[in-house]
Amino acid sequence: MKKLLRILVFCLTTVSASSLLADDSASALVKNTTEKVLKNVQQNREELEADPVKMLNLVSEYIFPAFDFNIISQWVLGEAWTKADDPTRDVFTDQFRKLLVRTYATALLQFSDETIEYPEVPQKAGGRTVVVMQNVSGPNIKTIPIVYRLYRKRGEWKVFDVSVDGVSLVKTYRASFGSMIKNKGLLGLVETLSEKNRLFSQ
Repeated sequence: MKKLLRILVFCLTTVSASSLLADDSASALVKNTTEKVLKNVQQNREELEADPVKMLNLVSEYIFPAFDFNIISQWVLGEAWTKADDPTRDVFTDQFRKLLVRTYATALLQFSDETIEYPEVPQKAGGRTVVVMQNVSGPNIKTIPIVYRLYRKRGEWKVFDVSVDGVSLVKTYRASFGSMIKNKGLLGLVETLSEKNRLFSQ
């Protein structure tokens, strides 16, 4: 799972809060944001490594605003989401987002020499979803296909899942959290995430 997360870190740097206003603009946005984020990391690596808060802010500002965490959280929890009340859902979504922010902020600094290609992906005319694909390669990794799935929400595109080499972010966390929910319940999972996030912030 750590290897998957490391690659996901890289692919998640490619989507920003900027609006995806048209299907044919998605690839350009992905490419431009990738270059902007990685350039920021490369130019300010020492400063970001020395100040975790700045790295967290970079991730929060450029990467995650375009992700629909309510939908992602709902799919990750599955039946547990259906049974949960609204306050529990809100707390889980908040803690899950914090978990991803700190995980990706830490791992993002490991990337430096990756090469990215953007193969064209046929889109369904008039569809509510869009697929954007990358092929990522580097000195220490094989070529890895990355697929972003986005849907239209109030005129903008929002990411609802990312697959790396055929492995879905949603399905990966669903399996991991599902085991914890089975053993501890949803509240136990939330407490575990909250404690991990609290310890990280100290």
